[in-house]
Amino acid sequence: MAMLGKRRPRRERSGVSGLQGRQAPQGAAVAADARDDESRGVTIERLAHDGRGLAHDAAGKTLFVEGALPGERVEAAVHLTRKRFDEAHVRELIQASPERATPPCAYYGRCGGCDLQHLAVPAQRRHKQAVLIDLLVRQGVDVPGEPQLLAGADHGYRRRARLGVKVGAEGQVHLGFRAHHSHRLVDIERCTILVPALDVLLAPLHHQVASLDAPRQVGHLELLDSDQGAVLLVRQLKEHAADRASWLDFAAQHGLHLAWLAGRESPTLEWLTPTPALSVRVPSAPGASGIAEELTLGFAPGDFLQANAEVNRQMVATALTWLDDLEGAALLDLFAGVGNFSLPLASAGARVTAVEGSPTMIARLADNARGNSRERRLTVTARQADLNDAEAVKALLVEVAPDALLLDPPRVGADAVCSALVASPVPRVLYVSCDPATLARDAARLVHGGYRLTRIAVADMFVHTSHLESMLLFEHSRIGQRR
Repeated sequence: MAMLGKRRPRRERSGVSGLQGRQAPQGAAVAADARDDESRGVTIERLAHDGRGLAHDAAGKTLFVEGALPGERVEAAVHLTRKRFDEAHVRELIQASPERATPPCAYYGRCGGCDLQHLAVPAQRRHKQAVLIDLLVRQGVDVPGEPQLLAGADHGYRRRARLGVKVGAEGQVHLGFRAHHSHRLVDIERCTILVPALDVLLAPLHHQVASLDAPRQVGHLELLDSDQGAVLLVRQLKEHAADRASWLDFAAQHGLHLAWLAGRESPTLEWLTPTPALSVRVPSAPGASGIAEELTLGFAPGDFLQANAEVNRQMVATALTWLDDLEGAALLDLFAGVGNFSLPLASAGARVTAVEGSPTMIARLADNARGNSRERRLTVTARQADLNDAEAVKALLVEVAPDALLLDPPRVGADAVCSALVASPVPRVLYVSCDPATLARDAARLVHGGYRLTRIAVADMFVHTSHLESMLLFEHSRIGQRR
């Protein structure tokens, strides 16, 4: 038990993170080795929802094995034991799955992100579809067929990232992402999933932080890609004039918009370069000419922005398709952000009431509605409300009397909203989710409250990870359109 909780040294290492197979022996030794393989290790039965392989040891205890795939036989090393199951990693890959892929990133196995790189992308997406179906079925929700897949490129897709910064005891600077289940930073100089405009900044940023007079005063760095170019936000714990000048030089050299978030307790945002009017684009409904023009969403650092632009565009287009015939319809958009769905739905002719909890986001949403109304009239009313208060949501439902409702809540889901929707039904509800577990819980509440699930889609927003985004359309079984 002395090694409990620690990763034991592997007897053999080959390939990326020791997960590639051993060299096969030659001649008659092959048959003997095959017999040995059958008598040792464990067989991975399936993938758990979080992407780990699930197996059972000789005593029948459940094992969750990082980096293992269904059908594989592996020697698993337990690094954490619990009463009902153990957590393990692959010490040796005995028999590989045909769906095993070579991880495209040199940091795989060290960086805590992109934990499914060892699984071929098509199989990753099938896994996500299966997870969503399984969670819904477990909650007693009937699923109308295989989920539609919304997917884009498997690399160069991420347009925002936060980089940790840490200075060691002897002054060595570390800049990168966290290791798996750890606060330890892994130094990153290339990232295959970042959009190219951000990826090329990683190595220069490492050298930049190392050159500062006071690198310990840098809390973290944030990178954003916008239609106006790349944005760098420096979280500065304490003002430092020389380092401020150094960051300005760095921004000029790399053509960056530079923001400085200074102070420990109540940090304030200051643009060191001229304040940009940052924006990204989303699709609109086709206009009178039949052409779908693009809408512009203004945002600022700190606003929520979907990380994958292409998949977000597909999600917006899907919402427009599923919620068709919106001309003159009353639509309630909850957790509306800066208008990612509100403005496109308004462009289809809906009278949108967009609701957020943050006053800053509501102001930004209202500005976006006004700015995009120059080309075509958008009917959008921005409102602030506590969407975790079921009574407040019920009041909105009574006041707006929506023909359709869209909600895009954070990971905790929308328990209060779904409770209100059962008490005050709406003909159609489109639920956009970033957490399948809370989605399944909320879906069960809706279904048991008189709704039926009619459409379902999985959005592969974060390729190479087990993160799952989805869209579900519900229709109430006892009411029709109010219009």
